[in-house]
Amino acid sequence: GHLAVAQSHPRWIVDALHDALSSWSGQASWAETEDLLAADNESAGVTLVARPGRSDVDELLEIPGSRPGRWSPYAVHLEGGAPGDIAAVRSGDVGVQDEGSQLVALALARAPIDGPDSTWLDMAAGPGGKAALLAGLGHDRGARLLAVDRATHRAGLVARSLAGAPGHHLSVAGDSLAGPWAAGSFDRVLLDAPCTGLGVLRRRPESRWRRQPADVAELASLQGRLLESAVDAVRVGGVVGYATCSPHLAETDVVVADALRRGDVERIDVRPLLPEVDQLGSGPDLRLWPHVHGTDGMFLSLLRRIR
Repeated sequence: GHLAVAQSHPRWIVDALHDALSSWSGQASWAETEDLLAADNESAGVTLVARPGRSDVDELLEIPGSRPGRWSPYAVHLEGGAPGDIAAVRSGDVGVQDEGSQLVALALARAPIDGPDSTWLDMAAGPGGKAALLAGLGHDRGARLLAVDRATHRAGLVARSLAGAPGHHLSVAGDSLAGPWAAGSFDRVLLDAPCTGLGVLRRRPESRWRRQPADVAELASLQGRLLESAVDAVRVGGVVGYATCSPHLAETDVVVADALRRGDVERIDVRPLLPEVDQLGSGPDLRLWPHVHGTDGMFLSLLRRIR
């Protein structure tokens, strides 16, 4: 209750973040929870992503006040200024994207799979930042990317992000729950699911007062159904990446545990896929924290289809 008042967070969110920290570290203290809440109250800096095949980090580091990212090899931090003033950002060759989101795409692309690696799917792709990074990463392997979003305007944003990207890619508006593709069509699938956004409160501080506990149950149900569709879409030997920008256990651990009960997927330890990142906890899933990693609060579980 004290932290809720002192750090200006609803009490249910304080409890949820403390529980998630405890799951990650095994023994989160209330002092660490306070550190996380305090980080939520600090404005997030601007991070750029040099999209592979379109731009180069060394070129971005020529911008005054820029410095290399802490974790992602494609990241550059800006000390100030408006990213829209940068020509490469306006052209789409460079994106504005937090390192946590970059690491989610990198981990999925680095996950080992058996057999071909030519067809990738981004199931809830809007506004298109991860899709644009995946398009560049997949181009080096000759992979084709299908990016889907249910909302027509968000699918349009994805198409804009992908415009000029190398390789073969397509953005469409469609309902991924309906699965407008044959089962087992894809080698890699990213599901960055709609969520409460409790990991990005430093970017949208007002959302902490708009969200309610009832939102968690509603979104967790949708997340579970989308993950079912993602597993159906990937072939045996392929990999699904389930990501959220919320650390809430009901949106992360519980959703993944339900998917594992299908008996046709197994977890992949994400940590060896990101050797450049430290303090990744007990795994096997990826959890990133504003107060630890300086990123948005991201969660990623990698699931391999085994039958």
